[in-house]
Amino acid sequence: MNVAYTIPNFAGAHAEEDLLMDERDFQILYDRTARPLWAYLIRVSGRKDVADDVMQETFCRFLARKPQAMDEQSTRKYLFRIASNLLNDRWRRKEDAEQPEIEEAGFSRDVDARLDVQRTMQQLKPRERQLLWLAYVEEMNHAEIAATTGLSTLSIRMLLFRARRKAAGLLRPAIMVKG
Repeated sequence: MNVAYTIPNFAGAHAEEDLLMDERDFQILYDRTARPLWAYLIRVSGRKDVADDVMQETFCRFLARKPQAMDEQSTRKYLFRIASNLLNDRWRRKEDAEQPEIEEAGFSRDVDARLDVQRTMQQLKPRERQLLWLAYVEEMNHAEIAATTGLSTLSIRMLLFRARRKAAGLLRPAIMVKG
């Protein structure tokens, strides 16, 4: 059954009538984007409940906006942009003031390093976590991060530099103690 949303068809269709998303197309889109998007949301927000809510709202807004056909990479960036905007809205409304510890698996197989990174990420501001995640996990360049967050490229360069420096400073004492 087709629904009247003009969005990408990752199955390779090109005809106009094939651009309508059906359940199969949505499942393909979801399977390819949900896990990295959810990981981003939980790392940036620090809360599973927030990540779940924003994830659901992201896909709802994606479908409601009826975007024109995009390739897979553009669609992924568009989803990250929607999610980032939703997080920014929550931060402005101060909905997520408290941030409990994240229990989800981290970046490294080494348990000590993973715990150090988790503790460090929790000590960073949400915007700092967001920028570091987009740069190092999603491997976005400054222009792509700017497009995702709505900030200028020059701001991204400076804010990312500060976030890296702060994270390194927070990690350094942990490394020195273990070393």
